[in-house]
Amino acid sequence: MIVRHIIELKGRTVYALPPEAPVIDAVRMMADKHVGALLVMRGESLAGIVSERDYARKVVLKGRSSSDTPVADIMTASVITVSPDDTLESCMRVVTEKRIRHLPVVDRGKVVGVISIGDLVKHLLEEKEKTIEQLQEYIRS
Repeated sequence: MIVRHIIELKGRTVYALPPEAPVIDAVRMMADKHVGALLVMRGESLAGIVSERDYARKVVLKGRSSSDTPVADIMTASVITVSPDDTLESCMRVVTEKRIRHLPVVDRGKVVGVISIGDLVKHLLEEKEKTIEQLQEYIRS
């Protein structure tokens, strides 16, 4: 299975905000949308990613103001992305090695979705379960 299949199943919805937005807007959006990270976009261009972890470590623990701190100050600017044609196994290696939870999906320079470690685990488990069922059926026949 490849990333494109996950994006087709879950949809291409991308939650994003501009780098100058206050952190409090990011926290509200993550809570409202029930997501753990948001993309930071300058128009159509990916500028970074901001997560609940960024908020906790770079705002809360440092005593900064959520209303006065722009997202650009706490976002991760060097974003690791994947392609729609990458395999789920290669994505699992990336999230494991880099210790990240969200991967923006970029196709020809344009963001087309976001997948999370939860999406990867869910689909890999489903794939393994199908393989087990097929093997059991083969053994029975």
